[in-house]
Amino acid sequence: MRVAQPNDNMSIMTLEIERKFLVANDGWKNSVVRSVRIRDGLIANNKGNKARVRIENDVATIALKSRRSGLARTEFEYVIPYSDAEEMLRIMCEGNVLDKARHFVSHAGNTWQVDVYEELLDGVVLAEIELTDADQKLTLPDWIGAEVTADPRYRKINMVAAARVANPSSLDNEAPIALADEVTE
Repeated sequence: MRVAQPNDNMSIMTLEIERKFLVANDGWKNSVVRSVRIRDGLIANNKGNKARVRIENDVATIALKSRRSGLARTEFEYVIPYSDAEEMLRIMCEGNVLDKARHFVSHAGNTWQVDVYEELLDGVVLAEIELTDADQKLTLPDWIGAEVTADPRYRKINMVAAARVANPSSLDNEAPIALADEVTE
């Protein structure tokens, strides 16, 4: 996906087509081509449309994503000043911030993204693959488990809510528990 740069005078809209899977074992670790650190913060969620701020290593972005239609949704993503992203995470995300390591893993000519969550979601490992077409054929690696693309339990906001319920000591008075709208995506 192309990210608009600060001096771009155009809006960058892309079509994001992705599938999400559980990870069955550590076999992916042998094929990691690079890794990044990510802090994601959910600013708003309205019936499946969302606004998200992210710091990935030393680059900060803000993204607006539409509700999913099948495997696809539109996405607008822009580079923003790092200090702005830090402030947004601190004052606008109300505890809806996740830390993870994202590993890019090569398999059968495709690059998978394996997200290893930390802190509140410690132990959660999910794999995603961005497709060029919703009907794109894939050869699944042997470390891939069940597909969870359409399972609302694996949306980040719902995973956070479930983790907070399971671990009440993680609750923050500033961080409301809010489930994603029941929208078929």
